[in-house]
Amino acid sequence: MTRVARLAGFAVVVVAVLLVGAYLLREPLMQAMGVNFDRGAPGETELVLPAGYRATVFAQDLRNPRFMAFAPDGTLFVAEAGENRVVALPDVDGDGRADDVVEVGRDYEVAHSVAFEADGSLLVAGSGTLYRVALDGARREVAREEVLRYAAGGQHSTRTVVVAPDGTLLVSHGSSCNVCWEDDEERATIITAPAEGDRWRPLMRGLRNAVGVAFDPATGTAWATNNGRDLMGDDLPPETLYRVVDGADAGWPRCHAGDIIDPELGDEPDPATGLVGCDGVVAPDATFQAHMAPLGIAFWDDGAVIAFHGSWNRSEKVGYEVWWQPWDDGPTGEPMVLVGGFLDPETGDASGRPAGVIAGPDGALYVSDDKAGFIYRVESDA
Repeated sequence: MTRVARLAGFAVVVVAVLLVGAYLLREPLMQAMGVNFDRGAPGETELVLPAGYRATVFAQDLRNPRFMAFAPDGTLFVAEAGENRVVALPDVDGDGRADDVVEVGRDYEVAHSVAFEADGSLLVAGSGTLYRVALDGARREVAREEVLRYAAGGQHSTRTVVVAPDGTLLVSHGSSCNVCWEDDEERATIITAPAEGDRWRPLMRGLRNAVGVAFDPATGTAWATNNGRDLMGDDLPPETLYRVVDGADAGWPRCHAGDIIDPELGDEPDPATGLVGCDGVVAPDATFQAHMAPLGIAFWDDGAVIAFHGSWNRSEKVGYEVWWQPWDDGPTGEPMVLVGGFLDPETGDASGRPAGVIAGPDGALYVSDDKAGFIYRVESDA
């Protein structure tokens, strides 16, 4: 072997050792910079969290798990949209992983969200009907009743039900289109009613698609994430977060994010109010990059947590993250990416899409990934 060949071989070995060493040290190096890696099982996203936080798999192999709720006994219930059913995920031994997947019931007109009332009744919001479900001791449905029927179909068919501290029911009801005047006054609103389910009425209007609704436990105020219209380019209009105010108008379809007049309908009088453009519109409490698709919202670790489902029609993908927002009766300070890693920035491929978030009675945060079928459990070292 010539001296040149020996040197070339030695160089290859050195490079290989350096590459292996860099790979083995990547997690300690990233952790030293404040980033925590949680390596998943095959098919699981390798999540990226700030230092002081960690995530583990609570449940997997679900089909499009969306929004979640904890039963009075601490069992997590999940609306599994891909199976049009609701499942319970008990963790009897308290090891931070579901022991079983119990089918509660199915055929709810595409179950999107669940909530519990004070008496333990389960509410399931399907695309066209809100159900109240009675459960047996095995967490299975024994009876159901229709609480409300509402308009189904159209562009936005998901429905989110939440229960106010006083027992009042709220249901978010997205628009039927990207931008249009609605014939049904309940579309593009959050509607409300007493617990018995009669006398439903719009609570706040002009919300194109307020998928996430949650109550701040410190104040009892409801907050809603809202998805802005499409086809105005990569950066307009921004996504928004609103304090839910009785009688308020967020502006859609004539106005977006408080001050952006719609290019198609902004100069037409609102059939319901006669107002034009952004007249009489309330401003959002926070805005986010257009097309990030904010879905679930929860209150955890002294802040608000928002799941950004991720863009589908933007030239460069954005979202696919869970943010933690400093909070004091509203957003304060700069948000932090709490859970990332769902989107590969080099290829643009998404291994998962966060959808629902909820604070658990055990102090952990639970995150549903409706693309890969996981429920993650996030803990803080604090």
